Amino acid sequence: MKTILSLETATQLAVFLENRPGALARVCEALAKAGINIHALTVSDTVDHSVVRMIVSDPTKALMLLGERGVLAFENDVLCIDAANERGVLGKIAEALSRAEVNIEYAYFATGATLPKGIIVLRPSDVEKARQALANL
Repeated sequence: MKTILSLETATQLAVFLENRPGALARVCEALAKAGINIHALTVSDTVDHSVVRMIVSDPTKALMLLGERGVLAFENDVLCIDAANERGVLGKIAEALSRAEVNIEYAYFATGATLPKGIIVLRPSDVEKARQALANL
């Protein structure tokens, strides 16, 4: 099986929230009411705030909605990789990026234990160089 089944660039939002119960719920409810679906999400916390990184169905609309509510949010490009769910795939991706001198700033991914593929969301230091480096995996 081929390692990378598909590779696309997506706009990801980085949303800064208070690290308090209900903060994420309010954002999710607002997005849902606006007809915006969340495709991927990760949360990392610090003492006083959380950074919620998400890929949504309409990033421009989501960014405007969050801004209107006083929520600090930024957008950046990430790679969404549909990859085979087998040992060594992440290592192959990391090695190809290393050879191209592209740093992985962060990544998050998920799959089920018995599913044939999973999704990797990856923030490289250079999106275009990363796309080229991964094109033949």
